[in-house]
Amino acid sequence: MFGIYLKRELSRRKKAALVIAMGLALGIALVITVNSVSAGMNQAQDKVLKSLYGLGTDMTVTKAQSAPKAGSSQGPNFDFDAKSSSSTKQSSDRVNTQGGQTLASSLVAKVSSQKGVASAVGALTLNVTKVDGSFTQGKAKSSTSGSSSGSSQQGGPGGGTSSGSGQPQVQGGGASFNVNSYSVAGIDVTDQALGPLSTSKITSGKTFTSAQTDAKVAVVSKSYAKSKKYKVGSTFTVSGTKFTVIGIATPSSSESTTDVYLPLKQAQTLGDSKNKVTTIYVKATDSKQISAVKSTIQKNISGTTVTTSADLASTVSGSLSTASNLATSVGKWLSIAVLIAAFLVAALLTSSAVSRRVREFGTLKALGWPSRKVTRQVVGESMVNGLIGGALGIALGLAAAYTVTAISPKLTAQLGSTGGAGGGPGGQGGPGRQATASTVQIALNAPVSLTTIALAVGLAVTGGLIAGAMGGWRASRMRPADALRSVS
Repeated sequence: MFGIYLKRELSRRKKAALVIAMGLALGIALVITVNSVSAGMNQAQDKVLKSLYGLGTDMTVTKAQSAPKAGSSQGPNFDFDAKSSSSTKQSSDRVNTQGGQTLASSLVAKVSSQKGVASAVGALTLNVTKVDGSFTQGKAKSSTSGSSSGSSQQGGPGGGTSSGSGQPQVQGGGASFNVNSYSVAGIDVTDQALGPLSTSKITSGKTFTSAQTDAKVAVVSKSYAKSKKYKVGSTFTVSGTKFTVIGIATPSSSESTTDVYLPLKQAQTLGDSKNKVTTIYVKATDSKQISAVKSTIQKNISGTTVTTSADLASTVSGSLSTASNLATSVGKWLSIAVLIAAFLVAALLTSSAVSRRVREFGTLKALGWPSRKVTRQVVGESMVNGLIGGALGIALGLAAAYTVTAISPKLTAQLGSTGGAGGGPGGQGGPGRQATASTVQIALNAPVSLTTIALAVGLAVTGGLIAGAMGGWRASRMRPADALRSVS
C-alpha cells in the first residue's frame, strides 16, 4: 500500500518533485566539484613538495649559513698559471658546499636514535663551477712616427727625447673561456629510499649498489645528460677525478634541482668535507607525530634547523597557492552556503506542497490513518526526491570534475627559500648566496574519491530527511475537519 501510494503521488507531482530534486542536485554537485578540485590541489602541492624533499621524507635537518666576515669574499676564485706558449688551454673546477653549513656525519645516527624517527640518512649538496678555455698571447710592436718635422716625445725620467719611433704597444691576444655550473648531490648509497635520488626513477642504466660507497661512478639527471650528451658509459671529470655514468634518472614528479648524483664519500672528497653532510633526511614512524618529532630533534640537537612539509608548503606561492587557498576557504564556505540554501528550499517546497494537499491528508485521517502514517508518507516522498537529487548531483559533479581533469589547467608554483639554510632541502643556490626561487608548472586534476561519493549520498539522504521532517510535521497536524473546510 505504501509503495503504491508513493509511486502514484510522485507521478502526479513530477514537476514539483523535479524542482526539489534539482535544487538538492545543484548543492551536491557543487560540494563534489569543490572537494575534487581541493583534492587535486593537495595532490599538486604534494608533487611540488616531493620534488624538494623526496618520497617518504617527512622532514630535514640542516644548519643555517653563518654570516660572512667583513671584507671577506664568498665568490669563486680561479687561478691560472702563465705559460710561455702563445696559446694555452686552461681548465679549473671550483667545488663549494651549498644548502647551509655542514654537519658532522655522526649527527645522522644521533637523529636516527631520536624518539619517533623511523630512519635518517645524510646527503652532501655541492655546486661545481667549471671554467675552461685558452689564453692567446699578444705581441709587442713599435709604432713609427709619420712625420719628420723634428717633432719629439718626452722620454723617461732622464728627460730624453726620441724621434721617429713610439712606445711599444701590445697587439692581439686575449682569452676565451666557458663557464659551466651544475649541482652535485652526494647520497648514502646504502639507503636510497630517502634523500635527493628518491624523487627520481632510473630510466636508463642502473642505480648505485650498496657496495659502491666509494666508487667513481655517477647517476645524472635526464635533462643534464641531454644537455651534455651523456649516456650510460660516458665519463666526465671533476677536479681531476674521472667518473663513469652508470644511470640516467628522470624525476618522478615536478622538477629535480640536482644534476649529478655521486656516492657520499666521493662527494665529501670533492668538497673537502670529510665526514660532513649538509642535509639529514628524516622519516617519522607516524606521520601524525611529525610536529612532536620536530620539537624533539630541535630540543636534543641544538644549532640545527628542522624543516617539515608544512614549513615548505608555506614557501610555495604562485597560482597554485592562490587557487588552493580559494578552494579550501572560499570554495568550501560557498558550497556549504549553497547546500544549506538547497536544503531550506527543498524543505519549503515540500511544506508548500503539503499545504496544497489539505483535502487529501484530511480525508486519509478521516479514513483512519494515524498521524505517524501520514508523516511516513511525506517523508518517504521526500526521501525519494532526495535520492533523485543525489543521483543528479553526483552526475553533475562527476561531469564537472571530468571537465576540469580533461582541460588540465596549468598552475604555477614558485618555490622560495625556507630560511637561512640556503634554500632548504634540495634548494638550488650558488656559493655564498641564498637559493634562487624556481618555478614549477603543475597540471591540475580533479579526482573524485569514493569518500566524496559517499558524502554526496549522505547529503542527499539528509536533504530528504530535512524536507520530509518539515513537511511531515505540518501534515501530522492536519485534522479531518480541515478537509471538509477545503471543500468548495
